[in-house]
Amino acid sequence: MAEEKKKPKRPLGKAHLITNKCIACGARCQAECPSDSIEMNEKGEPVIDTKTCIGCRRCVRVCPASALEMFFTPEEQKILDELAKEKATPQAVEVDEELALIRDQLARYKGVWVFVEQTDGIAAEVSWELLGVGTDLAKTLNVELCTIVIGDKVEHLCQESFAYGASKAYLVDDPTLRYYRTEPYYKAIYSLIIKYKPEIVLIGATGLGRDLAGAVATELATGLTADCTGLTIDENRLLLQTRPAFGGNIMATIKTERTRPQMASVRPHVMPLPKRNDNCQGEIIRQQVALKDIDILVKVLEVHDDRKGATDIDIAGAEFIVSGGRGMLAKENFVILQELADTLGGQVAGSRSSVEAGWIPVERQVGQTGKTVRPKVYIACGISGAIQHLVGMQDSDVIIAINQDRNAPIFEVATYGIVGDLFQVVPAITNRIRELRTAKRKNEATAPECKPGEEQK
Repeated sequence: MAEEKKKPKRPLGKAHLITNKCIACGARCQAECPSDSIEMNEKGEPVIDTKTCIGCRRCVRVCPASALEMFFTPEEQKILDELAKEKATPQAVEVDEELALIRDQLARYKGVWVFVEQTDGIAAEVSWELLGVGTDLAKTLNVELCTIVIGDKVEHLCQESFAYGASKAYLVDDPTLRYYRTEPYYKAIYSLIIKYKPEIVLIGATGLGRDLAGAVATELATGLTADCTGLTIDENRLLLQTRPAFGGNIMATIKTERTRPQMASVRPHVMPLPKRNDNCQGEIIRQQVALKDIDILVKVLEVHDDRKGATDIDIAGAEFIVSGGRGMLAKENFVILQELADTLGGQVAGSRSSVEAGWIPVERQVGQTGKTVRPKVYIACGISGAIQHLVGMQDSDVIIAINQDRNAPIFEVATYGIVGDLFQVVPAITNRIRELRTAKRKNEATAPECKPGEEQK
């Protein structure tokens, strides 16, 4: 048997100075050279000892003026040419064909889909928030914006989704789907995606949504980015999914390049709620899924509604929030925050440190590991402004920060900042608001009545 011809080693070459291109930057190339093969002349240009140069290319890479290049002898250049020809082998062609096939398969997926989460026929608000950002994504891609509506007697949610911007709704209406269970829900969505091939699927990052999104992505063997705070489209039609990473210390942008659909979940109140237009109409696509309750392993025996009563409002829906952090010093001091919140008609919340200290319940925590809020006014009292907290409140319309440390990070995102003792500032704000409201009521009570045809000034 003939011996296989050994492939020649790729030559490394030697570093070479291009005449008149050096800018005498300060001997960066000399400092980078590991073999001490570079000396600088009087002009500040490198003089290279080709005998000791090892061809590592470090000097070439570090040169800001591209004044260095690699030089090869005629014999070395011949070897490089032969190696370049070998790149066009059948094996390389097969790889190119495989990539082309992947691109062709991905091109078959079109459309932006939003899952409409519902309980007892009432949609979760995050579903409509996703239709807002979904509208922007669909316009950029020039595709349809659609919704997935799953449940029992939930067809009215299709029309509601049209009011928030969807042009088409895929409806799976079956008594088996009355209560949420992972298996029937993910199988229903899986069958829809396999049949209609959407490009992007968005799901709310609620307790239900997190459970469902992971199951669907696993069944489809596609990527899923959880808890996104930003969604945009790049020049290659890829969904750029931005979310906090490494404990919220950085923001990571993630892409799903080789699989479809591109899936992302978004926390409630991160995206703005779009305006509702009940005059909008759309198309309902009814889909039948072969589901039998006897084949589903999990059974619903009894439902306990643990939703809070009318007296305990979820902070995520509050228009005014007064939030306390480590600077509150004790649980008893939250009384002054409650007084201000009551005066404004808002809610009291807190940072993670105040929850861990036992000053407020975990249901009122704002931040990456708590709730995301978008109130009209967010008043941060004694909160330093760690990125984990900012993620949960930085989209508030107006942010008022009160802190003794003028260098606190919270001031970087605050609309208004007050450097001072919160135990003096907060009661002063509360008293001032009460005074203004009292004065307003007195003025309204003493104002003369308007004669017919006159306006009260």
